[in-house]
Amino acid sequence: MPGERQIVESAEISENVVSEIISRTFRSIPRSDQRRWGELYVRGLLSVSGRKTMRAIADGAGGGVEQSLYQFITKSPWAAEPVRRELADLLLRLEPRAWVVHPLVISKVGRHSVGVERRWVSSHGRVVNCQQAIGVWLAGDRASCPVDWRLALPESWAGEASLRRRACIPEDIGSCPPEQCAVQSVSAMAGDWGLPHRPVVMDLRESDAYAVCAALLERRVPFVVRIDPAARGLAMRPVRPSVRPGGTERFSEDTGAPCPPGSALALVPELSRQCLPVEWYDHEADALRATSVGAARVLLRRTGPDAPRPLPADQQELILVGAWRDPGRRTPSAYWLSNLPQSQLGTVYRTAMLAHRVTRDLAEVGEGLGIRDFEGRSFRGWHHHMTMVSLAHAATVLSGAQRPGTWPPAVRMPAPRERMGVRAA
Repeated sequence: MPGERQIVESAEISENVVSEIISRTFRSIPRSDQRRWGELYVRGLLSVSGRKTMRAIADGAGGGVEQSLYQFITKSPWAAEPVRRELADLLLRLEPRAWVVHPLVISKVGRHSVGVERRWVSSHGRVVNCQQAIGVWLAGDRASCPVDWRLALPESWAGEASLRRRACIPEDIGSCPPEQCAVQSVSAMAGDWGLPHRPVVMDLRESDAYAVCAALLERRVPFVVRIDPAARGLAMRPVRPSVRPGGTERFSEDTGAPCPPGSALALVPELSRQCLPVEWYDHEADALRATSVGAARVLLRRTGPDAPRPLPADQQELILVGAWRDPGRRTPSAYWLSNLPQSQLGTVYRTAMLAHRVTRDLAEVGEGLGIRDFEGRSFRGWHHHMTMVSLAHAATVLSGAQRPGTWPPAVRMPAPRERMGVRAA
């Protein structure tokens, strides 16, 4: 394919990195012509400007190959998972510290793209005609990269035979809310991929936090999940209360409403009793920051008439983490639950903050590689395209990691005398 080396290098992408990614991850694709079209597609994602449509990639290769690329992406029966597993193994050189679950909303025109539906999207503040997906990213201080993708099928698609046939949705794929898709993906990575386990970072403020935590605990998966401090159906109580119950009723600083008993808001006195200034790197702002963080050991339980059986005794105890990002607030700005040791509070908070690394890399790398640009309508085609985007993303971040000056400054744990009662910005 003439000109490829020049195109790749002009974009500051290492040809050696691209060649290694393609040779390693395509080993499971059986036919040489499929591997050839896959390489052309990845290189097109890296070199073509603007929207990464099939036609644009074909034109960038000199034309005359659009039908072959279409066949490779939408119809060829090669499996995406082995390619993703090889990619994840290759990305271990980035020393990932977490598996970050990141949602992806893909706006669409019309109703024909697989899984599309009009739904309320809180991040947009309106109803959007869209696909909803989640990506699981390997994230470290240097970079992050998506390695697995799940498309969250609404019931309107999963339960309609004509739509399933049109999009070629496999029989074993059913309706799947985003958080359930995330648990399925993480479970497969933890159980079958042979990767070193890392904490899973998720935002569960709009999800059933108890159900997700219970599922991860059952699978012995470490996690740090952000929660809504006033979430209903989720109750916590301190393992060793240091503040006597009762007294003045507490109210939410944000809404003015009374704090539900057993909520994170009701446990603010436990969190603020001892605070640790944690230094961390803000990847979105490219700056070192220090934040006051408190933690309390809690027992987690479900409330309400449909509450399931309690968690096993050895899985009930978690830590509740609160962070005071705004020095003018009396209550934390954000809350997390984790099954990591409380003695590693700084590590827990810095792990949670790796979500900023993913947000930045999605905006600066993934968007430009066509992460939302697939125009096909099939379930298989969507997964094939997202796999190719992940390979192109890996080529970009691994090339960048080879260049000097790409490491963020080192963060340090505060000295013991700094750990008591400091409220840092």
